[in-house]
Amino acid sequence: MTTDSPPVDRRRWLALAVVMTASFMDLVDVTIVNIAMPSIQRDIDASFSALQWLSEGYALAFAIGLITGGRLGDIYGRKKVFLLGMGGFTLASMLCGVAADPQILVASRVLQGAMGALMVPQVLSIVHVTFPAHERGKVFGMFGAIMGLGAVSGPLLGALLTQWNLFGLEWRPIFLINVPVGIAGLLLGRHFITESKAPRALRLDLVGVALASAALLMLLYPLTQGREHGWPLWGFVSMAGSVPMLAAFIAYERYKTRKDGSPLVELSLFKVKSFAAGIGVQLTFGVASGIFFLVWTLYMQLGLGWSALRSGLTGIPFSLAISVAAGLSVQKLVPKYGRKVLQAGALVMAAGVLTYIWEAGHYGADIRSWQMALPLAVMGLGMGLIVAPITDAVLSEVPRAHAGSASGLINTTQQLGNAIGLGLVSVAFFGVVDDADPRREPPADIFGGAFTHAMWWVAGGLLAVFALMFLLPKRSKHHEEADTEAEGDLEPVAEETAVPDAAVPAQQAEKELLKR
Repeated sequence: MTTDSPPVDRRRWLALAVVMTASFMDLVDVTIVNIAMPSIQRDIDASFSALQWLSEGYALAFAIGLITGGRLGDIYGRKKVFLLGMGGFTLASMLCGVAADPQILVASRVLQGAMGALMVPQVLSIVHVTFPAHERGKVFGMFGAIMGLGAVSGPLLGALLTQWNLFGLEWRPIFLINVPVGIAGLLLGRHFITESKAPRALRLDLVGVALASAALLMLLYPLTQGREHGWPLWGFVSMAGSVPMLAAFIAYERYKTRKDGSPLVELSLFKVKSFAAGIGVQLTFGVASGIFFLVWTLYMQLGLGWSALRSGLTGIPFSLAISVAAGLSVQKLVPKYGRKVLQAGALVMAAGVLTYIWEAGHYGADIRSWQMALPLAVMGLGMGLIVAPITDAVLSEVPRAHAGSASGLINTTQQLGNAIGLGLVSVAFFGVVDDADPRREPPADIFGGAFTHAMWWVAGGLLAVFALMFLLPKRSKHHEEADTEAEGDLEPVAEETAVPDAAVPAQQAEKELLKR
């Protein structure tokens, strides 16, 4: 027996390395593209709307497919669906890397997002069934560290690969680097990941997926493309039509609940006031984040003429501040001050945005990277105070039986908010660029003005986030129970062990680490 245990341990850790690598690939690909967009635009003559779709298409496909991808793993086997998603993600990365025109590149990015939605939801479930309970704390600690590294390293890796221009390929290595990594992951995963299924999996809701997809596309396609076509009537008709399509989706979800109890979205969750407010927070915060990250990159590279590497290095204070504030918020601040920490985060981030607006106007085209460090660090501190504890706050009053579905919906909503924010860049940023006269204003002034205008949108979104947070519980039940136990009034309650809902994406692992 003892001689057999080392090989078992070795296979377990190799399986962990594979799923960690997959999650790392997904996180990096979310952030790596923005920094290379100006290079992509020059190389294949991509329009501004095509640049938006590079991020928006990925986020939209990923968000729509998350819950269904998780259920496919529960039904047909998490290893099988994980490897299918990883293989598709690798293939889509190769197609992105060899794309010769913007349409093929955007289509490949949408495929990448859809395959990520198959791959990522399996990760936490595979970890759960692969490792015994006493090892999971260590596993999630490692997992969170890798995920944090992925989120921070994406822009820097994209900047380096673009700047180096390997083999004259310019931006293409940001996608092609996934190919050898993905192939290695497929070979190792096939041998070392153990297959598992849910004992009682929910059924698929493909009609719900189709209705939700149609409603979102009817809203986002004209919002993104309308500017280039002069805002035609069909665009407004389509956006208005997304409302009855959304109503049809809700009606079908109610029918699906009565029929077999397997809706795509558990509508009863919205009867919990704090959860409904939390969904609003996640959606609005995602919109503000989607606007900021795209216009920030375009401002630095197209407006100020900075290289991809300089732009990537400029963001280091932002990333470091997020890491520091995230750790402090869940370990020290939220247990003591509760909801006030999240609200302070929204106000601090808004203060950073306002500082950035002032600096962009004051220094103009002469602004330097070190001068951006202050507003970026302040914004990072504010974001860190929000992103780490927000999920726990939103789930605080959700019944335990629905915690998995609620977690998946939270992450789906944030991705949808990001996609909507990227669509709104057409109005908030490119609309100002279109109205400017390039014969009378230099690019730095045009893009600087557009950046300032878009940042006011971000500030408004953050103030809306602050207001919505008043509907969250003042303190989560988790912290209230911990305080009661610490005072000796109750015996410690044993935590229930359950396989997490497969719809919860791997990005949640970093938050789980921080909670611990």
